[in-house]
This record gives sequence, C-alpha cells and structure tokens, in this order.
Amino acid sequence: MAISLHFTKGHGTGNDFVLYTDPEGELPLTPSQIAALCDRHFGIGADGVIRAVKSSKLNRKHEPGQIVSDPAGAAALEEDSAAEWFMDYYNSDGSLSEMCGNGIRVYAKYLLETGLAVINPGETLAIGTRAGVRDLTAQGASFQVDMGRWSFAGGEPVVKVDGVPVARPGLGINVGNPHVIAAFADDAELDAADLSHAPRLEPALPEGANVELVVPRDPLVKDGVGHIRMRVHERGSGETLSCGTGVVAAALATRHWAGEGAPHNWKVDVPGGTLAVRMFPTEEGEHVALSGPAELVYTGVVELA
Repeated sequence: MAISLHFTKGHGTGNDFVLYTDPEGELPLTPSQIAALCDRHFGIGADGVIRAVKSSKLNRKHEPGQIVSDPAGAAALEEDSAAEWFMDYYNSDGSLSEMCGNGIRVYAKYLLETGLAVINPGETLAIGTRAGVRDLTAQGASFQVDMGRWSFAGGEPVVKVDGVPVARPGLGINVGNPHVIAAFADDAELDAADLSHAPRLEPALPEGANVELVVPRDPLVKDGVGHIRMRVHERGSGETLSCGTGVVAAALATRHWAGEGAPHNWKVDVPGGTLAVRMFPTEEGEHVALSGPAELVYTGVVELA
C-alpha cells in the first residue's frame, strides 16, 4: 500500500535534506524508502532524510517491516527534559547517522517554520540526536549550534584518495560522529582529488568515517580568525557540498596542526558556501560551536511504496 508523504526540502550551504513530520512516531521509513527519496534521478534527491519525531516516540523500521524502539530518544530526554524533539537523521543510503551539523540547523528552521517549536530571544532550542542533546540559538537567517565536546579518536590513519598520487597522513577527530582529516598543499591538489569514490583509510576504522581534505587559505589567519578550504566525502552519502560536523572537525584539526597560539575562531569554505566555527571553554571541557545559514526550499507530497 502506497504512503502519501508530505515533505519539505531544505539545505544548509548546499547540504540538502528531505524533512517530514511524524510527532507520534507512526511513520518511520525503511532504509530502502529513504534511499529512494534521496535518489537524485528517480526520487526527490538529497544527502539525507530527517524525521521530526518527539523524543518520547522515537522508533525505527527495518526492511522486513518490524518497528523497534530506539533508546536514543529516552537518552535525550534523560540528558535534558527540554529536548522534546529528536532529529531522526539518515544518510542517503538509508544508514543511520549520529549527528549532522548542517542538518540540525535546517531541522531547527523546519521546527520553527512549521510551528512545532519556538526560540524566544535569548533562549536556546534543545534538540535530541544520537550524539546527545544539542542546543541552538537563532541569529537572523542563521543558526548557531553548540556541538558539545569533541575528542581525538581514530588515530592517524593513512588517507588514500583517487586522483592524488601520494597518500596523506590523517587525523581522527570525533564530534559526535567520526572524521578523518588530511591536509593538502594547495587548491590545485585539492581540486584534483576524485571523491566520487570513498577515500581509503589504512588502517580502516571499524565504523568508517567522514573524510575531509583541507587546504589553508593565504593568509591562514587574518584579524584573529583562521581560514581554510575543505572538501568532504561523507560516510553513507558520498561527496557533498558541505558537511557541518566535517567543517568543525577540519577546523579543530587545523588548529591542532598550527600549534600554540592558533586561533579559536575559524571560517571554513566548502563548495556550498562558508561556515563559522568557534571553540570555547566550559566547565566540562572545551565545546565547539558551528554557525551558518539554513534554508527551506519547497514542500510537496510524494507517494512511497
């Protein structure tokens, strides 16, 4: 039996998503349905799907059709009872993702525009994710999200990229999901990288990783703000025009490589635009914030098998 799905298409610096509302958790999609929606030739086309579901109602559907409870919703409410809404995010191949820095800004925009949530001046909006609760503030047409604590994770695997004759050392960083960042010498070298195939990591990480390729701008630091350019291959989605968590990881890696005295504020250019990153101390350790635009493009109805 076909399902009529009311959806909204949105993006953050070209990282695009299909969003739909399912507050009571009655319409989880299967991986094959998600992949069909995201197909750019036969579907709507997107880097991922975001379901607006209440944290207390979070569940998942698998290919055989069984619906199972997802404990991440209860964990979000336990962490912060204000996290009424959960960002149920899936990559374009239907696989689960822990966190999406662009997606959560677009999700916040969607919640506000549809009247599901409100951000009053001076207040934050708490949203549950599989990486924990994230707090957002509105900044005009943009949003800032506190991405929480980060960590070095994944070691320093060698990164092999098609179109690049010499493998590069990578740096593993986790910002709620896993990343490996590799530095490139200049724009020409970065442009030559073929990201139509996933970069190879040696040793491979058990759960895979998003891979960011980074080039410093000249100058690297201007007026106390660092500036880099980045391309990314996202686990489960391929090369995308932008990756919010990848932008954060790339800025953290570059600050680490730059050494003592490197700035805590960064601008990161991606094919879809520019995002801002800020590192700041908290009582529980250093947090990192991501700022950038979020746009809703159109709405529609699609029939799903």
